[in-house]
Formats: sequence, structure tokens, C-alpha cells
Amino acid sequence: MARTSRRIEFPGSEGAPLAARLELPEGPPRACAVFAHCFTCGKDGLAAARISRALSAGGLAVLRFDFTGLGDSGGDFSRTTFSSNVEDLVRAAEYLRETVAAPSVLIGHSLGGAAVLAAASRIPETRAVVTIGAPADPAHVTKSLGAARAEIEALGAAEVDLGGRTFRIRRSFLDDLAVQPQSGRIRRLGVPLLVLHSPVDRVVEVDNARLIFDTARHPKSFVALDGADHLLTSRADSDYVAEVLRAWVGRYLPVLEGAAPRREERVPGPRPTAARGGSRGACEAAGPTGP
Repeated sequence: MARTSRRIEFPGSEGAPLAARLELPEGPPRACAVFAHCFTCGKDGLAAARISRALSAGGLAVLRFDFTGLGDSGGDFSRTTFSSNVEDLVRAAEYLRETVAAPSVLIGHSLGGAAVLAAASRIPETRAVVTIGAPADPAHVTKSLGAARAEIEALGAAEVDLGGRTFRIRRSFLDDLAVQPQSGRIRRLGVPLLVLHSPVDRVVEVDNARLIFDTARHPKSFVALDGADHLLTSRADSDYVAEVLRAWVGRYLPVLEGAAPRREERVPGPRPTAARGGSRGACEAAGPTGP
């Protein structure tokens, strides 16, 4: 299925223009999604780009954007916080609502996953949330600051090397992380949740997936990304995530015109008297297993 990609801008939480790319399917989109990238990454990172394109090929419109002060977006990164990232996400949803359609799917990678969990309650059209390698607590990201954290707390700011690039981090960033009520947000999410995480993730340990999964209420699902690194640098891993995500999200989106209705939506017909073996209800009662 052919698709198109558009470069767009919309105002972010600090008023600066945020650079974004809107991946559109051929024909009217089945639904809209927002993809939030990982900490200090960008919309054009391998995982964000590959997954967004694969989803658009499957009929979804996907907006991926650079948070304030990152990538091609304007603004001062040193003045941003986790809360401002959440606000950027809400602004992205507002843009989609006004131009295409409100997003019904929120997807976040790493700290972006924590951000979509926090933003979901502020985007009423949300029907499903997906996290990829996300921390259970946004404050987990402070582990990446290393010894610079003490300098930030003592002096109010410091230059920190993150992935070979230097970023200025202020104490306000740490203070904001410390007051995030993330467990309550996850508990009250109120929409289906898909947690994807690699058991060998060395940046955000897989125990974070267990905490998210255990805190959330059903319906919820967990998929282990066996052998994948945190950034999903392997095309095979990002393609697998896109394939799983597309199949899982499809259950919670409107049925495509001309497609067979889902099992629970089919008009019941005469049942054979034989072969009354396993019941679907019994499988559902057991529920999915967690990490």
C-alpha cells in the first residue's frame, strides 16, 4: 500500500515550533496515532521512523515529532522537563485533532513511553496505549546522568554527555521527575495497554515492564522483544515491533470497510451440537501473562 510523508510544524509547550513528520496511508486513514521518541533522541531515529512507516503502510496516520529543543524543533532543551514533554504530546494531539483526526493510539519509546502513559488521560479520544522499553518511573532516566547528577543538584545545572552528544541539564528537570505520580496514572489508564520490552535491555531493565504491567488493569498485554537492544537498532527488531503493534492495535480500532467482522461481532448462527470443546471465554478468564 502506497503512503505519503509530510513535514509539518505545530506550536509546542513553550511556544516554539515543533518539527514533525506525518506518515499518511493511501486513502483515508483507519485511525491516527502519535509516536513519542526516546530521551534525547528524535523523530527520525531508526525505531521511530521504521515503526511509523510500517504502521502507515497498514492504514494508520502516524505523527512523530521532535520534543522541544531536540532535532529540528525550536526551543531550549535545558529548560524542558518531563512535564513539558507531556504537554508537547498534548499539543501534537491537538494538531491532529484539528487537521486530520484526533489520535486514538499513543505510542512511546523509552521515556516517550512514560510520557504517553502520563498524557493519555489528557487526550480523551485515546483508545489504546503502547510502550516500548519504557521505565515504570520517569525518574529512572536520571541513571543516565551518572556523576553529573550530583553536579546538577549542587550547582543548578551541568553539561552531560548522552550518547556522544552534550546536553545542558538543569535541576528543574530533576525536581520535576521527582514529583511525577506515574503509578497512579498507570493504574487509572482505563484503556488497553501493550507493553513491549527486551529481556536484555541494558538501558531500561525489563523489571520496569513488569512493574508497568502489574500496575495496569486489564485489558493489557506483554510482548518480550527477545535479543533486541534498547534503541531497536536492528531492522528485524523494529519490523517485528511494527508487525506486533499493528496486529494488536487493530483489535481496538474500527473494522475496515469490507473486512470480516471480529468474532464477537458476527451474527450468531446455528451451532453444531458436536465439537463443543474449548470455550473462548475460558481463555479470556485466564487473561494474558505478564513479564
